[in-house]
Amino acid sequence: KKHYDIKSLYLRKEDPCLICLSQFTNKEQLRCKHAFCKECLQRAVQHSGPICPICKDVFGVVKGNQPDGTMKWKKHYHADLPGFPGCGYIEISYYIPGGLQTENHPKPGQYFAGTTRTAYLPNNKEGNKVLRLLKKAFDQKLIFTVGESRTTGAEKAVIWNDIHHKTSTTGGPHFGYPDETYLSRVKEELKAKGIE
Repeated sequence: KKHYDIKSLYLRKEDPCLICLSQFTNKEQLRCKHAFCKECLQRAVQHSGPICPICKDVFGVVKGNQPDGTMKWKKHYHADLPGFPGCGYIEISYYIPGGLQTENHPKPGQYFAGTTRTAYLPNNKEGNKVLRLLKKAFDQKLIFTVGESRTTGAEKAVIWNDIHHKTSTTGGPHFGYPDETYLSRVKEELKAKGIE
C-alpha cells in the first residue's frame, strides 16, 4: 500500500481511508457514506462488529458473546407498574447456567458463575415492542456477557451487557418504576447494537 501524508492527499483532492489515513486500497463505502479500505474495514469489524468506526451506524448483524441460556416472560393483569396505570406488566425471566468461558470471554477455559435475573416492563404497546426487541437482542447474544460484577465484585460471572433492565417493580428510576423515559432510553441502547 502506498502511503501519503495527509497534506498531499488533500492537495490532490482525494479523501483518505478514515482508518489508515492513506490512499484507498479496494475502497468500500458504507450506507452511512463513510469509506474505508477493505482490509481496514475488515479489521474494524473483527474488533467491534459491523459498526461504522466513525458514526457508529450498524451495517450488519451484531453478535455478542452471551453464554447459552433461556429468556421467558409472562404477563400479569392484576397489578400495574408505577407510572403505567391500567395495563398490567410483563415479567421477564432470564436463566444463564454456569459453564466454561470461550475464546470470546476474558479468561477462556475458566469457569464462570451463572445467573438468574428478573426484569419488568409495562404491558402496553411500547412495553411489548421493547419485549420483542429484547428477545431479538437475547437471540443475538447481546443481553449478557462474562466479566466482573460491578455490584458484587465477583469475577468470572454473568453480567449485564449495557442494555439496561428494570429489575424491580418499584423504587424509582435507577432499578425500578416510575421512570417515564426508560422505554425510550432502552430502545436507544438497543438501536446502538443494531436492534430496532
